Amino acid sequence: MKLDPETDLTFTRIVDAPRALLWECWTRPEHIPHFFVPRPHSVDSCEIDLRAGGRFNTTFNVDGNLMRNDGVYLEIVEGRRLVFTDAYSEGWKPAPDPFMTAIVDFEDADRGKTKYTATARHRSPDACKRHEEMGFFDGWGTVATQLEEYARTL
Repeated sequence: MKLDPETDLTFTRIVDAPRALLWECWTRPEHIPHFFVPRPHSVDSCEIDLRAGGRFNTTFNVDGNLMRNDGVYLEIVEGRRLVFTDAYSEGWKPAPDPFMTAIVDFEDADRGKTKYTATARHRSPDACKRHEEMGFFDGWGTVATQLEEYARTL
């Protein structure tokens, strides 16, 4: 995948958990609340229909405010890649103000670890810059840490 430095942000880390376990965490709704947003924020609900065009809906609790985020999966490569966006909701209904398309890649690394890459693609350089200023790298880093900690409990 060729990244565009004007519109794409990417983050890679080696996570101390096997790829299959991380895949399970990302694809089963009961796991998402344990890692998907940086604490102290939380995920109050998650709906997953794991297929291209299927829903990936979450509701975040940020300082007592509920924020619904509806989206769809665009691509699923079993055990290796998830691509989802809030540009559409289920049934390909366009969103009025989409934020990003996310690509999460999982690759085997040495000794049962996983090379974990999260990429956010934006519709404009301004949207990308806003996301970076909001804390993309710290936020996705925190999520990766929380994912690793949670995976160790399974």
